[in-house]
Amino acid sequence: MPWYLYLAFKQLFPSGRWMTFFTCISTLGVFLGVWMLIIIIGVMSGFGFKYGRMIIDTGGEIQVRGAFIENPERIQEIINKVPGVVASTPTAEGIVMIEHQGRPGYPGIVGVAPESVEKVIPISKYLREGSMADLDDDAVVLSAGLAASISARVGSKVTVVSPLTLERLSQDAYMMPTELTVAGVYEFGHQQLDKSVAIVTLRRMQDLYGLGEGAYGVNVRIAPDADVDAIAGEINASLPPGSRMRARTWMQSGEAFLFALKIERLMIILIVSMVVFVVAFLVTAMLLVAVAHKTREIGLYGALGASPWQSAMCFCFQGVIVGVIGTALGVSIGLLTLANIDPIARLIARLTGNWDLLVEIYEFTKVPAHITGADIAIICAFAIGMSTLAGLVAAWRAAKLKPVEAMRSE
Repeated sequence: MPWYLYLAFKQLFPSGRWMTFFTCISTLGVFLGVWMLIIIIGVMSGFGFKYGRMIIDTGGEIQVRGAFIENPERIQEIINKVPGVVASTPTAEGIVMIEHQGRPGYPGIVGVAPESVEKVIPISKYLREGSMADLDDDAVVLSAGLAASISARVGSKVTVVSPLTLERLSQDAYMMPTELTVAGVYEFGHQQLDKSVAIVTLRRMQDLYGLGEGAYGVNVRIAPDADVDAIAGEINASLPPGSRMRARTWMQSGEAFLFALKIERLMIILIVSMVVFVVAFLVTAMLLVAVAHKTREIGLYGALGASPWQSAMCFCFQGVIVGVIGTALGVSIGLLTLANIDPIARLIARLTGNWDLLVEIYEFTKVPAHITGADIAIICAFAIGMSTLAGLVAAWRAAKLKPVEAMRSE
């Protein structure tokens, strides 16, 4: 080990003492800055990642909408020929009244094609009860919140009344309400989707809304490594001219919310980054004080044959060591915190009475967390770089000292 690196360690961790006050304060500052950056980036990225996954898992990477589709099979054939498309499924949405044991609900209803929906929308992954294999024209799958509000469970009989029923009544015609059996209960982890959505077969939806053989849209699943924007463009180019149908990516569907999260994430990161800047100034100030206190020692190093840069490295490495130790602690504790962020957030929110408000704003029943290796690498490079820069300032000051003048210093 080079003598100047050994000396840097000895000054930070002197014999007989665990660490100096300077080491403790500086390392703690770097640790807190990195810890907060890990948590903030992890949580804010988690909201964006979870929201994106929710859009994809409920509608595929691409949704074709814009006009009533009289022949969805023909549109599917066109879409499936586009390179990169894995599967597609027709869909139709609307609003109905659903009733069970005198308890009414007014959910959104989605009609799906059982033979192809699982290839695009993995509903089975989110089922709490029941099975998608039981979804037929006489069955319905309910969201967890809707099932709880009308006291229904798997096997319950529910009555569904569509706007078409009311329209027929206004025309002095009569249309019997539809009785369906609950085949499953799902929970996506998103307040709106879990509160008031029912899923039926596309044929049942066509009967409820009088759609004939048509649908309102087609959801598309693409290959994992495919360019979603390029495929959406190719789909738009392949659709029949004048059809008024347009393919939109999942990012375009949730553009407003994702943009708001991006701005919020950026602003919070900038604010928290100030902590690392403050710590860097603190490290610089303390190392400059150390240089001033050890002026005669620096002069002695020079008299013994040390070059100016070797004397400087003694102080530069102190900044590096503080940065590495603080960053390692910050990343370790930060990742541990992210792994338990939901129970921690629930505890804090319930102590302050703001959990329901948090769910209402972000609409997620669990606090998500997601951080990539690239995010961690950037945080580490930033924190260690700032600490190294702080050490370089003191090192530059030490390198400028001339041995003879330094040894005369009082």
